[in-house]
Amino acid sequence: MAQAVVQPRWQICASEEGLADAALARVLQARKECGGAFRIVLAGGRTPRTLYERLARSPLDWRGWQFYFGDERCLPPGDGERNSTLARETWLDHIEHDPAAVHDIPAEAGAEAGARRYAEMLAGMPDFDLVLLGLGEDGHTASLFPGNDWGEGPAAPDTLAVRNSPKPPRERVSLSAARLNRAARVLFLVSGADKRPALARWRAGERLPASVVHGRGGAEVLADAAAWPE
Repeated sequence: MAQAVVQPRWQICASEEGLADAALARVLQARKECGGAFRIVLAGGRTPRTLYERLARSPLDWRGWQFYFGDERCLPPGDGERNSTLARETWLDHIEHDPAAVHDIPAEAGAEAGARRYAEMLAGMPDFDLVLLGLGEDGHTASLFPGNDWGEGPAAPDTLAVRNSPKPPRERVSLSAARLNRAARVLFLVSGADKRPALARWRAGERLPASVVHGRGGAEVLADAAAWPE
């Protein structure tokens, strides 16, 4: 049975820079409250770039941080379109951390094998402390697209093989809604006028992939003024 839609907490930020500042504060607070190992899931797309650059410049102790990804395109390692490449170029390559703390999705193996291998990596691992997500123009998040299985039910696997993404490449690997919803915190970052229609549909109560991902305590959505529906 699909989970009920949980309305998130909305916050408007004056600009994309303001959104990044607010997101940075949320990440640092989540890390502070966590105390021990901090398991964070990173988002792809253009919106988190400024946040990652701010984190790279932050004088933090990166010991205890464990980095995961919400989804990945089935492309070779290092490809410029991979989410892991964005995270490395803007953040992870600029800080001192244990290389083993970065848990790439092995999407280069293909959707089926990549999903299976990522599920094996996650098996027995505690729930995520913080999940960062974006919002697509069609309401998708991670690689959970309208018309596909979002993996919501209690028996859903942790990972999904996506073979028919409406945006290239068609093959991807994604965390399921069920796995994302076990996270302590979920934070959406939404920027740009092209996201405004999808955000309006979400706020109007339409059931979208993004609307079913809320973590244990309800999601928080940071949106810049350009994305906010009037």
